[in-house]
Amino acid sequence: MASEKAKELAAKQKAEVKAAKLAKKNSTNPRDWPWYKQLWQTYKVTAEVDPQLNWYLIGAFVASLVVATVIGIFAPPVWLWAILGVTGGITADLYLLTDRAKKATYVRFAGQPGSAEVALNLLPSKTWSYTIAITANRQMDLVHRVVGPSGIVLIGEGAPARTRQMLAAEAKKHEQIAYGTTVTTIMMGDADNQVPLAKLAAAIRKLPKSLSKTQIADVSSRLRALDAARPRVPIPRGPMPSMKGLNRAMRGR
Repeated sequence: MASEKAKELAAKQKAEVKAAKLAKKNSTNPRDWPWYKQLWQTYKVTAEVDPQLNWYLIGAFVASLVVATVIGIFAPPVWLWAILGVTGGITADLYLLTDRAKKATYVRFAGQPGSAEVALNLLPSKTWSYTIAITANRQMDLVHRVVGPSGIVLIGEGAPARTRQMLAAEAKKHEQIAYGTTVTTIMMGDADNQVPLAKLAAAIRKLPKSLSKTQIADVSSRLRALDAARPRVPIPRGPMPSMKGLNRAMRGR
């Protein structure tokens, strides 16, 4: 009797493991994909926006192989240098694909509501947290919020005249809730006195540091109370699920 129950339990566990593997295999979430599938998806998405990608990848690989081979001619054995050239070429292509993928993502989603998330997702998650569209209007002008070592950063996205008013109103609310905390406003865009999407994450990281980890946690808890009193903003979320997969593919598992 006990052996039959043990067999049933083993069979059940085996079926659960098989089902989990099958679900992961058919998953559309990049986090569940193996590294090579993530890498291939990164290449395909980037190539759609960057028609010069193949030439850059081929050029980087060939250049690495040629340089290594030339060195091998003067410092044998050539075959060892050739192997190093292939390895170096693959490494160079990975770094190149990473850089081109990020630039292509900015191009692909620039101008879309919520595109700021492309940049905010690149902030270190251990020290920074962000909330997309804490407020919005009918014209889809948005204000996003980032909390981290530099205090509270509000990012405006949309028509400058309308969005700056929204930023000012939100800054006042946040200053009242998180008293003593620095509240910085940034207008995202390509015009004068604006920060382009591609430079947004870097601009935030360069802000002066003013909060410790304990203070960040305290500010975040107070902001949750502010957010609880807000109506939920009905906007479509940005393209970040795929972008997270692209970043993971570049870093490896």
